Amino acid sequence: MANVNTLLPTSLVGSYAQPDWLLDKANLRGRFPPRVRALEIWRVAPEFLEEAQDDATLIAIRDQERAGLDIITDGETRRESYSNRFATALEGVDIDNPGTALDRSGHPNPVPRVTGKIRRMHPVEVRDTEFLRANTDRRIKMTIPGPFTMSQQAQNDYYDSPAEMAMDYAKAVNEEIRDLFAAGADIVQIDEPYMQARAETAREYGLDALNAALDGITGETAVHICFGYAAIIHERPEGYSFLPEFAKSPVQDVSIETAQSNLDCKILETLPDKRIILGVLDLSTNEIETPEEVAARIRRALPHVSAERIVVAPDCGLKYLTRDVAYNKMVAMVEGAAIVRKELAG
Repeated sequence: MANVNTLLPTSLVGSYAQPDWLLDKANLRGRFPPRVRALEIWRVAPEFLEEAQDDATLIAIRDQERAGLDIITDGETRRESYSNRFATALEGVDIDNPGTALDRSGHPNPVPRVTGKIRRMHPVEVRDTEFLRANTDRRIKMTIPGPFTMSQQAQNDYYDSPAEMAMDYAKAVNEEIRDLFAAGADIVQIDEPYMQARAETAREYGLDALNAALDGITGETAVHICFGYAAIIHERPEGYSFLPEFAKSPVQDVSIETAQSNLDCKILETLPDKRIILGVLDLSTNEIETPEEVAARIRRALPHVSAERIVVAPDCGLKYLTRDVAYNKMVAMVEGAAIVRKELAG
């Protein structure tokens, strides 16, 4: 096992920058994250795509190890977006005839159209997990889109209510999480950005759906909540409209952004029993933070949450950055965490 830091461990939120030879970045940046399949963004012929994605995943794993991260993800390298790989693999979804739903910015976007009961037909990310587990000796984290967010990124042509649809998404997520842990994941993170974007609706049934997705799960689980990819959503509110609610959820880790929004970390006091995955890299800029800037962002949280409960991470996924910027930001994050670790050791 590699040397890992148990105090202020470092991790990605999920995604890493995919290589330009694999994926058309200009196409990716010029649209909202795809909710339906977007095969046109891959540069590699279909018969070679899985091998190419495996090779690119290895690069993502090695870059994280080389940068010194303690918890490794697969960089979500095989995904067109954080959510559509899972959301389009479910029964009850007509992916050939998409529907429409408003994005968090209020723009209409093609989305999966739900025409029958949502069911998980087969494991979706198990091979991804097994590949990651076979290729690193560090702790690993897998991410999966959350039931509430998927329910907001779909056109409901079947269920009596969106709440009922979200609960069936939750069952599918719960089954997948069990298989991800069985495949070797140390941590499974549920991505729920729409809980921030649609806080009132999330309070109505989103938290119930998240809790149902976690029902009976014994491994370490996380939830990621954010203001949207900085490359696409440019404005940041000053604080979270949905965060203290997680205190009532069985989820153990809560992943938030503090860097770009300059978040008042006092809100973290509302989650006294959770581990905080603290976003300390601003992804709206290609400027590489200095280790000292990262250290200052970590210190800003320390009056409100003990260092023992902090995991150091970027604000969100690194998907939209260039590879050299993504890599150097990771290095700065690792070095910044090391500064604070040394100070705490006295």
